[in-house]
Amino acid sequence: MKVLIAPDSFKGSSDALTVAHAMQNGILKVDSKSETVILPMADGGEGTMINLVQATNGTVVTANSVDPLGRQMESKYGISGDGKTAIIELATSSGIDLLNAEELNPLKTTTYGTGMLIKDALERNIKHFIICLGGSATNDAGVGLLQALGFRFLDKNGLDINLGGQYIKDIVTIDDSNVMSLMKEANFEIACDVTNPLIGTNGASYIFGPQKGASVEVVKILDNAIEQFANIIEQQKNLSIHQIEGAGAAGGTAGSMFAFLNANLKRGIELVIDFVELNEMLKQENFDLIITGEGKIDGQTAGGKVISGMCQKAHEYGIPIIALGGSVEGNLSELYNQGLTAAYSITNGPMNLEEAMQNSSCLIEQQTEQIFRTIKMINK
Repeated sequence: MKVLIAPDSFKGSSDALTVAHAMQNGILKVDSKSETVILPMADGGEGTMINLVQATNGTVVTANSVDPLGRQMESKYGISGDGKTAIIELATSSGIDLLNAEELNPLKTTTYGTGMLIKDALERNIKHFIICLGGSATNDAGVGLLQALGFRFLDKNGLDINLGGQYIKDIVTIDDSNVMSLMKEANFEIACDVTNPLIGTNGASYIFGPQKGASVEVVKILDNAIEQFANIIEQQKNLSIHQIEGAGAAGGTAGSMFAFLNANLKRGIELVIDFVELNEMLKQENFDLIITGEGKIDGQTAGGKVISGMCQKAHEYGIPIIALGGSVEGNLSELYNQGLTAAYSITNGPMNLEEAMQNSSCLIEQQTEQIFRTIKMINK
């Protein structure tokens, strides 16, 4: 039997490669002659960087950066195995988890640190970028990120504005004459699973601002400032980003990257599937089965998670697919419609979440073994 093992991480417990090896061990315990291919997967959210590094035998590099409040820090990003692609998670430098509750303030936070990581990768002669926008603490419309790359945002006196969302309202002119020359050949893909536009009651500030510390009053200030900024972009670039689907991601960072970096916005799982060349693999290899998984499988999993993407591809190529989860609950009918054959929980008895997470690798291996013992008996 030839099996593609393509799980996501089990969040807070095991990364995707560890999960895949546990699945592989369970299979080989039953049939040492089975051929297994390991492909760590991700959906564009937390963990995407390390999963894609592992999937391509790439490397993780450390670079100088700043946190959302401009404080010096070291941060990490990934470089693919062929050395051509940088995988950057905005949350590693501009993320909400880097601040405590008292520090959350979208008037002050900036994406400058993420721009520093892009700059570091450009200086390593990398030209292709995958940017994952989840988990931001910012609402600066990506201006900080662009400032780190040499874009200048000038006030009425011709002076550079300071870092932070509160200064977006002061922008009068945008000057790109000092942008890094390396940017000319760079191309950007953004993992963006939200559909919110840049401005308005369904936009970046109103929907995501409160969770980043914005009061009702601050939300209005930020939305008005970003609308004014978008108007200036339209005047100078003849491009309207106000209502572009997904432009509101990461406090408007997606919109600015689209406008200034010609970035391509994609659903996270679709971006990952393209990057790891899954379609080509499924065309060339005669897999008998796919096994995937992630920490929790429920009714929401069908909405763009790794299991959903893998089920759709399995269905497209006529391959049975089994999914393992730390828990399996709720109505999975949509996953079955997408192609899922069956889903199994890895827990084998009464246990709390902490116990399951601490023993996830062992539990994954044991459940995979039991599944394949059943498969082997049926195929006798």
